Amino acid sequence: MWPFRTGKRRDDADVGSRGEALARSFLKKQGLKILAENYRCASGEIDLIALDSRDNAADVLAFVEVKTRTSAEHSQPEAAVHWRKKKRIRSAAAHYLARHAAQDLDIRYDIVTVLLDQDPPRINHMTGAF
Repeated sequence: MWPFRTGKRRDDADVGSRGEALARSFLKKQGLKILAENYRCASGEIDLIALDSRDNAADVLAFVEVKTRTSAEHSQPEAAVHWRKKKRIRSAAAHYLARHAAQDLDIRYDIVTVLLDQDPPRINHMTGAF
């Protein structure tokens, strides 16, 4: 075993999984239909893919990045969605669209932030974030 391992990585995974579950539940309550979770391909990963049919206009396919933090003491969760992350999400979204013959749908990129420093956790859904 690596001598400097602190075990923190496991805790981070638990926080991330909890945040994704809370985000998924939140989006469902808002009327979005979850189509895929943790979609992975060679170009990247998308936490959630959801269909938004709430408006009377055309359906919108939302590619959702979930960022979870135990506090916002050092930075806001959405600050972690930097240009490289956005590029990987866009590439993975293009892969998803091509594989599912969904190129004709309107799309958007959302961020859902989850702060676990309160009970209940604070959830913020930023539609069309990038």
